[in-house]
Amino acid sequence: MESKWEVYQSMDRSVYPATLYIEPHSDASLIRETIRSGKLSFPLICKPDIGERGLGVKKVNDEQELAGYAAKMTAPYLVQEWVDYRNEVGIFYCRHPNEDFGMITGIVNKETVSVTGDGVSTLRQLVFQNERYILQWKHISKTHSDILDQVLERDEQLVLVPYGNHVRGSKFTDVSHRISKKLTDVIHRVSSAIPGFYYGRLDIKFASWEQLEDGQAFSVIEVNGSGSEPTHIYDPRHSLFFAWREISRHWKILYSICEYNHLHDGVPYLKLKEGQQLGKAFRKMESELKQLS
Repeated sequence: MESKWEVYQSMDRSVYPATLYIEPHSDASLIRETIRSGKLSFPLICKPDIGERGLGVKKVNDEQELAGYAAKMTAPYLVQEWVDYRNEVGIFYCRHPNEDFGMITGIVNKETVSVTGDGVSTLRQLVFQNERYILQWKHISKTHSDILDQVLERDEQLVLVPYGNHVRGSKFTDVSHRISKKLTDVIHRVSSAIPGFYYGRLDIKFASWEQLEDGQAFSVIEVNGSGSEPTHIYDPRHSLFFAWREISRHWKILYSICEYNHLHDGVPYLKLKEGQQLGKAFRKMESELKQLS
């Protein structure tokens, strides 16, 4: 239940995509003018300011699609520059408040839903050849209804769901072996510039690993705080026991940070009633966003 817009405002503007905040029920002409003044061009990403698990996120390719999205939204949302880098990862970073430098505790690679043609199979057949993609059939059949019976040329690639989200069908693989001193330095510079950020996952799109380690050609598309998961646990190669160990390891780190901030800076613990109110607000928000997806 955190505002993405507020998080972006606390960050160095050079490391995240150009982003606009739009109030619900805004006039279409006002939205168009806001986009023009922000010097954004299609395609764009629209997403709820307060969201979860990719719900309500949509790539819009023109003004008509944007108008359709705006008409459905009943809460504030963001219109964001489409980042065209081919790679996407989630990098989990932790830093204890009394330490100057932190550490990367895990990296997940996100493989979006895409198919490669064989010159024989239709798009529909290619989707049903993949058990993971079948679960996204409702969305795919809606967004690609006009080409489902089209045969893709051999080696022709088509991205069906462009969102690096597990719920939206992306395959997550653990690439924590990519942790290096150079990469940690880059993530530390980004994270330490965000006031009060000691624990969480940065979702990043980037051109190449070499450039990312040099601090070039990357964009932080989202910052997730204490509610975020070490999503490298979702690698199909990992066991349930591995996931439990990783969650426990991260919760111990989180507890240590919370305890220090409480004792030394007077940051209050979340009260039970506050937690219940957050849970109620979350369930309401989730229900509304599911109707949009």
